[in-house]
Amino acid sequence: MINPMGTSSEPHVLVLAGGLSYERDVSLRSGRRVLDALRATGISAELRDADVTLLPTLREDPPDAAVIALHGATGEDGSLRGVLDLCGIPYVGCTAAASRLAWDKPSAKSMLRENSIRTPDWVALPHDRFSELGAVAVLERIEDRLGLPLMVKPAQGGSGLGASVVRDSTALPAAMVSCFAYDSTALVEKYVAGTSVAVSVLDLGEGPFALPAVEIVPRNGVYDYAARYTAGLTTWHTPARHPAPVAENVASMALAAYKALGLQDLSRVDLIVDADEVPHVLGVNVSPGMTETSLLPLAIQAGGLDFGRVLEQLVGAAVTRGAR
Repeated sequence: MINPMGTSSEPHVLVLAGGLSYERDVSLRSGRRVLDALRATGISAELRDADVTLLPTLREDPPDAAVIALHGATGEDGSLRGVLDLCGIPYVGCTAAASRLAWDKPSAKSMLRENSIRTPDWVALPHDRFSELGAVAVLERIEDRLGLPLMVKPAQGGSGLGASVVRDSTALPAAMVSCFAYDSTALVEKYVAGTSVAVSVLDLGEGPFALPAVEIVPRNGVYDYAARYTAGLTTWHTPARHPAPVAENVASMALAAYKALGLQDLSRVDLIVDADEVPHVLGVNVSPGMTETSLLPLAIQAGGLDFGRVLEQLVGAAVTRGAR
């Protein structure tokens, strides 16, 4: 790789993983896989936690670029990216501002809706308002407005933590309590039955493109935390088993979401394809998992690309941005 400084030496890269979120263990698995893939291409890379030692390290021995393999708030709410910006360290992935927008599901859904991108109807409810206005009355209005079944999930969060499908009104209070254990605001969304798919979007320097969609078939019907990260609990089909026109529509919608939210380099767009073969965007992840059961690496392989080489190109683009 020729770096922007005009030398032929490979860049030195920090892979940031771990953190203090509920997804720490998954993040460490992602980080180690990214580390191994980068080293296999000849890039000098090391794994670091996002803890109190990080800033002194960035000051004393700044890397040429960083790869953020942190999940949850630390890696996805824009705060760490903002700190890297302050330190002048380029990184793979979207800007801090775009990350903040994508991380907050109600805000992201509002932006999608403004851009005429289909997403299930919803209401966002902070815990304080839920208590002040009376839980029973609020839940009745939600059910009247959105109907059943419902999807309840944290407004900010990932990996299916705190998320549940509510098919009976008697289960709604418990779902809200479970959700509030992970975030102070609940997103209550009209549940759309159908086929779950994930479309990874990459930009390797010539504009964003969609990789083959991954169809997700959890054994118990719910793609929760255990189904995501426990081998044998989920079956994936890549490419997704859709007719060509549906596959094209899904890819087009994923690209539209990527552009509407101002993303960069890589992302994963989660969708549901309903019984009429109409796709709906559920959310966007700006720091996708990189584990052995994660969807981005599966899509990269299905697209005929090499995981390590893709990371190498993304690092090169980040280094170039930093030089500019």
